[in-house]
Amino acid sequence: MPNYTNSYSNRPNNRRPKPQYQKPRYRKSVGSQLPNGRRRQQQRKGNMYLKRSQGFGGRRRSRRGMNSRNDPRRVYALIIVGCALLLFFASILWYANRSVEITLNGETTSVRINSTIDRLIEDKELDLKPGHLLAVDDSVLEKGGGTACTVKLNGKKIKNSKLDSTELKGGEELEITDGEDVYEKHEVQATEIQPELVVKGSGPVRFVETWGEAGRTEVWTGEQTGKTVDKGMVKEPVDCVVSCTSISPSDKENKYIALTFDECPSSRTKDILAILEEKGAKATFFVSGDKVADNTSVVQAIVDSGNELGTNAYSDTMLTELSASDLRSQLTSGFDAVKQATGASVSLLRPPYGEFSEQNWADAMDLVSAVVTWNVDSGDWLLQGAQTVVDTVVGSAGNGSIVLLTDNDATADQTIEALPQIIEQLQAEGYKFVTLSELIATDEDLADVIGINKATMPKGATLPKLSSSDDAAGE
Repeated sequence: MPNYTNSYSNRPNNRRPKPQYQKPRYRKSVGSQLPNGRRRQQQRKGNMYLKRSQGFGGRRRSRRGMNSRNDPRRVYALIIVGCALLLFFASILWYANRSVEITLNGETTSVRINSTIDRLIEDKELDLKPGHLLAVDDSVLEKGGGTACTVKLNGKKIKNSKLDSTELKGGEELEITDGEDVYEKHEVQATEIQPELVVKGSGPVRFVETWGEAGRTEVWTGEQTGKTVDKGMVKEPVDCVVSCTSISPSDKENKYIALTFDECPSSRTKDILAILEEKGAKATFFVSGDKVADNTSVVQAIVDSGNELGTNAYSDTMLTELSASDLRSQLTSGFDAVKQATGASVSLLRPPYGEFSEQNWADAMDLVSAVVTWNVDSGDWLLQGAQTVVDTVVGSAGNGSIVLLTDNDATADQTIEALPQIIEQLQAEGYKFVTLSELIATDEDLADVIGINKATMPKGATLPKLSSSDDAAGE
């Protein structure tokens, strides 16, 4: 049904005669229109209205944006950024493919970084001849059947299978030569040749100068040919050398001497330590392993006072009469006793009665760092009186001397009486009293050779056997 009003306008109309009644006007319904539609319908012609999406200043921003796109400075900036990016990527590409220098067969040459050795051989067009495949009797089974080339990188041989994966970074020393001959696959029957023991020199300090290495003989049986060949000695044995020497201090302006005490500890050991401290002297104490457990505090006092520890093995036993297993048990038990009492590792040995045979060395040299006896015997064990002990030591002392004294209950009173006089008289002659390790350190020829606090047997070394002449002498 049309929407209309039931009232009529009385507004005069000057252009045409005023009718008695004016026809009603129909108007569009605004109830069903959207808000924007009703707003547009209400706007008058000729007036300007602000669009909501436009906002204030929208026309000016749009104009600036349009002008900036056409600004030539922006174009130049884009060109500069693009050039910089190109230069950056070009630099990366150059760096990744730059040349580096290496030494090839004694001459300097350039290669591309990260080139493999395989690629280098190809680029340098090296003329390399492959080795041959040989039978166990050295006859040629296949020419060229050996390795393609022989390569050493910085002195280390490189397998042919690694040439395509070993990259060069620059600065390497490379040696590339012809290939090597290789033998057919074969079984090896090997016999080990034990090194012999050589003892040289004389003196109270004994240590391993050269460790022995086993030799090897081999018999080969080829899998392809079935031939059997005795290759003889393929590795020569290295004999073990024990050196015996005296200590000669290199410092000629001072004189050094080492006091050593055997059969420790005793009931007077702490009194000896007190005398040493009072006189500003140091000494080395060789303890018997079987006494340590009952005198732990005394042994610890030796360590705490800055003096040095060694052992007389575990008990007062003639080591030269023991089997190899019994000898090793005596040594390890003595060292372990000190370790348990003090926490300190000890491998310095003074054998009871000063006896340690070549057979003892062959059986147990891996357990001891050094065997140290003496070159001045105080004779205190004879119990001839303190003055006799003083006269013997002072009259026999020399630069680098190792003095034998006894620390047991039988000699205790005599030792306590003689010790201060020995120290005072020798100090008056310019002697300094040091431990054995300190005395060894004064000899520049021995300082870096003997480490008396730790036994170290190198990897690959083996215990020696006595030579046939020594065996015959012992029979």
